[in-house]
Amino acid sequence: MTTSRRLSANGRASGKPAAAYTELLARVMPQAREQLLWSPADGPLPSLFVSHGAPFTLDDPQWLGDLFAWAQSMPKPRGIVVVSAHWEQAPAAVTAAVAGTPLYYDFSGFDPHYKTLPYATPDATDLARRIAGLLGPAPVHEFADRGLDHGAFIPLMAMYPAADVPVVQLSLPGLDPRVLLELGARLRPLREEGILVLGSGFMTHSFAVFRHPELVAETAAFDEWAVDALARGDVDALADHRRKAPGAAVAHPTAEHFVPLLLTVGAAADPASAVSAIDRLVMGNSIRSVQLT
Repeated sequence: MTTSRRLSANGRASGKPAAAYTELLARVMPQAREQLLWSPADGPLPSLFVSHGAPFTLDDPQWLGDLFAWAQSMPKPRGIVVVSAHWEQAPAAVTAAVAGTPLYYDFSGFDPHYKTLPYATPDATDLARRIAGLLGPAPVHEFADRGLDHGAFIPLMAMYPAADVPVVQLSLPGLDPRVLLELGARLRPLREEGILVLGSGFMTHSFAVFRHPELVAETAAFDEWAVDALARGDVDALADHRRKAPGAAVAHPTAEHFVPLLLTVGAAADPASAVSAIDRLVMGNSIRSVQLT
């Protein structure tokens, strides 16, 4: 599924927070539960980069609908490994894998209701062991008291609202693009096993545009540059985005929301295979989300 819409929106809805999400659940839950599970005949799953959004993403019916439709366009994965911009830990570590691990509500300044929304995923112990095996021989520490952060659970609540897919969050081992490319390559075999590899960040992540709307031209220029670099499979340019991309200083004052894209590219067999699943602006930032094969 692709969209070519480019809209400006504030991403918020009136009324009770996450009302749009409650409505989504009521509408799509049967479809979510009946989604066909991946089988070897389906071939490797794609690797994904999702612009995950703040908690009020759950108030945006269009964003929710796009994420759900994207997930429905592929088989339901046997498991998901997600690397979020919001957890940097070197060396790489994983979240707790036991069923129903509580979420890690790593945000403030939003309505308290967002911290009551559950997303209790199934046991992911086998997946955590498989990840550790791919990243060895050094042991991969499991943070038994840490659940999924909002960079993981916000998009997954929309994509897989039945919470019936095992999920393990893997930390960013650092912000070096080359390290993230290598990490993605090491995770690539999971795709052939029906495991979804997902980098979660933001195609542009600028707070400056809130105060200076004229800077939207900078975030738009960065987004267009990234689309072109992805289309050419120019991994070197993506890795050197700080120097090569127009508007980089505005679009990404810090790198943590961009480098998960490098993990996604590293996990792909074809770096030039990117297809945009979501393409629009929200609050002056690109929420472009892509998949690669």
